Parts: sequence; C-alpha cells; structure tokens
Amino acid sequence: MTRRRDDLDIVFEDKSLIVINKPAGLLTVPLERRHEARSVYERLAERLRAQGKRRPHVVHRIDRDTSGLVVFAKSERTQTLLKDQFRRREPERVYWAVVYGHPDPPRGTWRDRLIWDQGFLIQRRTHPKDPRGADAVSQYRVLERLQDTSLLEVRLETGKRNQIRVQARLRGHTLVGERRYTFGPESLRPIDFARQALHARALAFAHPVTGRPLRFEAPLPADMTALMEALRRP
Repeated sequence: MTRRRDDLDIVFEDKSLIVINKPAGLLTVPLERRHEARSVYERLAERLRAQGKRRPHVVHRIDRDTSGLVVFAKSERTQTLLKDQFRRREPERVYWAVVYGHPDPPRGTWRDRLIWDQGFLIQRRTHPKDPRGADAVSQYRVLERLQDTSLLEVRLETGKRNQIRVQARLRGHTLVGERRYTFGPESLRPIDFARQALHARALAFAHPVTGRPLRFEAPLPADMTALMEALRRP
C-alpha cells in the first residue's frame, strides 16, 4: 500500500530499501549548481535521521521534471547489490511519454550512440564507433494514437541521462512540454504543458537481500491525466 510521509509518496519500504513515487519538479538528488532546490534524497535523509537511521544511498535517478518511480538503498551493501542489477540491465524500467506525431512503425527499438555535452548539459548523438560515447537502447510501442500526438510506452534497456527525451526527439517525436531537446520554431509544439510529459510508470527488480521479485507501478499523475483527457477531446 502506498503511504504518504513527510510529503513523500512512499510506494514500498523495508529494512533494505525504499521506493518513492517522485513528483515532477523535485530533484532526485541535490545538484551543486542548484543548491537551493530541494530533492528526494534530502527529504529522505531528514526522515531517516529523525528515526536515528543512516542516510539513504542513491541507486539511480530520474530527471527533475519527470515523475514516477525511483529506488533508494538504506545501506552501502544494498546500494552495491542494486547498482549491480542496473549495471547488468536486469531491472524492468517502463516509462509513459506523450510525444508529437505518430511513430512509424508503432513499435520497435531505438538504438543510438550518445555522448554527454558537459558545456550545454545535453546528450548528443555521436558516431557508432566513438569511444567517448555510450550505447542507448529503448523499446517503444504506441499505447494510444491521438490526432497529433501519441502516448508511448518506453522500456529502457540502458539508462543514460535524458535517454528517452533525446531518442524520441532524434526520430522527430519531441515530447510534449519538452524545453531542452527541441528543434525548429515553437509553433511546431503548440501544446501548453509545464514540463516534459514523461512518467516512470513501472519498476521491477530482485530484492537485493532475499532475491524476491519486486514490481511496482505508479499511476499517471494528475497533470498528465488532464493532458491526456484534453488531447482526447475532438
């Protein structure tokens, strides 16, 4: 059962780990350049400290303006075990995204070689054999085709920063609300939405201590639900 504590939507918690349904607009972890912005990590640390427990340990991240599921470990050992699963690409990571246009074919695989541009703080596509780059692979399928947009399900095989956002844009399907990975005039993106329409919908992995399979889902948040309702209107 989902429990809400200290303004955090806690989906699951035990002695080893904690799964949070992060709202859009909240950082997963603090950023040096945005030291004034609050993060899930800081809120968790305060909560655990009040209980006489140690700080949380970061396992993976999702973007500030992406909503949905993220897991933290409660010990370094658990963190290592979970990170090893992510490194082996074992966890299931499913996102829902609203994009402009209609991907053709309606399901398939996105494969790119990406390199992080530290100057502009964005991912760029690079040559497939560029040793500085890293492979980015996503499986996508259209869940709902609307007049000028589509609701996609995207399953990550790799987990590069901003991966879905840049890969969708490279195919001409910019996310609704996207501000960073765009091309051309704003008139090509007429839908008013306050953030990129991206939600970490499902997360599954093996419990790092017991080995028991764990799977969690987070429903679309209110803003994306309202967006879908508006897009469905004739």
